[in-house]
Amino acid sequence: MADEKKEPWLNLLALTTVILAVCATLATFKGGGYSTKTVLNQAMASDQWAYYQAKGIKGNLYEVEALRLRREIELAPKASVAILEKSLADVEKKVAKYEGEKTDIFKKATAFEEAKADAQRHGAPFGLAVIFLQIAILLSSIAALMKKQPVYWAGLAVGIVGLVYFINGFYLFFPV
Repeated sequence: MADEKKEPWLNLLALTTVILAVCATLATFKGGGYSTKTVLNQAMASDQWAYYQAKGIKGNLYEVEALRLRREIELAPKASVAILEKSLADVEKKVAKYEGEKTDIFKKATAFEEAKADAQRHGAPFGLAVIFLQIAILLSSIAALMKKQPVYWAGLAVGIVGLVYFINGFYLFFPV
């Protein structure tokens, strides 16, 4: 039985297919990681916005109380005005406290939203990289089965596009 002579380009095909498969695996993991970061940051931002609203409601209750006390001071006899003014000062301190807390919460919530957007920007190229790399692997497999070198070169071209998206996922050279 005569040994069938192996074509030299098939060794290159095997090597590039392995490289494409490794990059596809890494792109899948990186894309999944950024997807998880997106979800977690969205949840954290939502929690902060709910907290912001709660502080706003509490602050609003104290604002209403301050309005009531101001109206009461206008109508109260002079003997009770000092007590009402002290109560009004306490309530106004609480209004200011809640406004300050809302500012801090606002900053945290927007920071989580920015982190979510950043994770989305990084995750999208990895998703596209996986698509192109998988197509390249498929074309390489077909080229190996059929021993058609033009199919291999087409797969390699698609793989290069996938590699560009893979690298772009890290550095964001161009938006997706």
